[in-house]
Amino acid sequence: MTDLPTMRALVLDRPDGPLRPAELARPVPAEGQALARIAASGVNPLDLKIRAGAAAHAKHMLPAVLGIDLAGTVVAVGPGVTAFRPGDEVYGMAGGVGGHQGSLAEYAAVDAALLAPKPANLSMREAAALPLITITAWEGLVDRAGVRESQTVLVQGGAGGVGHIAVQLAAAFGARVFATASAGKHDLLRRLGATPIDRDETVDAIVAAHTGGRGFDLVYDTVGGPVLDASFQAVRRFGHVVSALGWGSHALAPLSFRAASYSGVFTLLPLLTGEGREHHGEILRRAAALAEAGQLAPILDPRRFALDTAEAAHAAVAAKPAGKVVVEIG
Repeated sequence: MTDLPTMRALVLDRPDGPLRPAELARPVPAEGQALARIAASGVNPLDLKIRAGAAAHAKHMLPAVLGIDLAGTVVAVGPGVTAFRPGDEVYGMAGGVGGHQGSLAEYAAVDAALLAPKPANLSMREAAALPLITITAWEGLVDRAGVRESQTVLVQGGAGGVGHIAVQLAAAFGARVFATASAGKHDLLRRLGATPIDRDETVDAIVAAHTGGRGFDLVYDTVGGPVLDASFQAVRRFGHVVSALGWGSHALAPLSFRAASYSGVFTLLPLLTGEGREHHGEILRRAAALAEAGQLAPILDPRRFALDTAEAAHAAVAAKPAGKVVVEIG
């Protein structure tokens, strides 16, 4: 009898516990799945919330392997998979919640519908930084709000994870993009294609200075709380506000008085429910085309992390890094 193949992984046994190194059985792809050899695992603030047991909307039964985003190479496919074959380089938001194995491991068997070919011009590290933030930005700007050429778009928190992707997407679709951030991030926003706005400026001053008092056609809030309330005041009549953090209590009167509309984004829904997974793969395919055209790229934290330093990667995310943090597995 031969031993079954294994893989290195990090396992979380209890909320807020350590990431325990372990040797696990290498997954075998089931029907509709692809087995990926993981080269890089993107780390998101949501990973830290799941680790702490503080994400009721994204529960993960423990013990479990964390890690929502991945980039890697297909090594095998299960029955019914025709879109990929061994050797294909892929990326996706494919696990780490709802009982699905995450990407802090050498291999993962994932639903092939969630994957897309990796952008050819990006490294595995860069590609692993993109899936969650890109899908979140795309669902808000494109799917919900229908961003289009010549619109005025305000991205609240434009230098953050979702924000810096939303700025690039809006610009790629031909919109006039404005974005709020601290003063130290303004040069970054200009490089990404946005007119920077100090995040401490009042709504009235922002609207007067940049839209002549009319308001923005589309506002994407990535911050939540009072910033979402301010977004309701910054949108024009018949405009649209989107938020990726639309939790809590908010007064809708400012939005209603403008006859404007609101949409929320819950990026995890297809992964948790199985509904709409093909659309996530399609978003990432279209995003890859933008990346290959030079219109979309992640801002990475310059520090490099490996599987055995993943604890430090999580600490870096908690400390508000200079860009997206990625753990390199391969």
